[in-house]
Amino acid sequence: MTYLLVRHKVADFSNWKAEYDAHLPTRQKAGLEEKHLLRNINNPDEVVLLFKAENLHEAQAFARSSDLHEAMQKAGVVDKPDIYFLA
Repeated sequence: MTYLLVRHKVADFSNWKAEYDAHLPTRQKAGLEEKHLLRNINNPDEVVLLFKAENLHEAQAFARSSDLHEAMQKAGVVDKPDIYFLA
């Protein structure tokens, strides 16, 4: 089983969440299933996401895609995301 873990900071969680929710069909098309969406207790604008990935190569392509990077920028991601593929 493969997982994708993403950590990043956002300018405003509420705005980010609306954009994140709108991006669901793209994540589904990439074979990603959200398992956890967590926020840092000390900094609620720091978000950690864990997805189950059906296919490692599709998940990697999604993580590299310009679509994802544009969506993150639109959603207000304010730092470079940490992205990990885990087994």
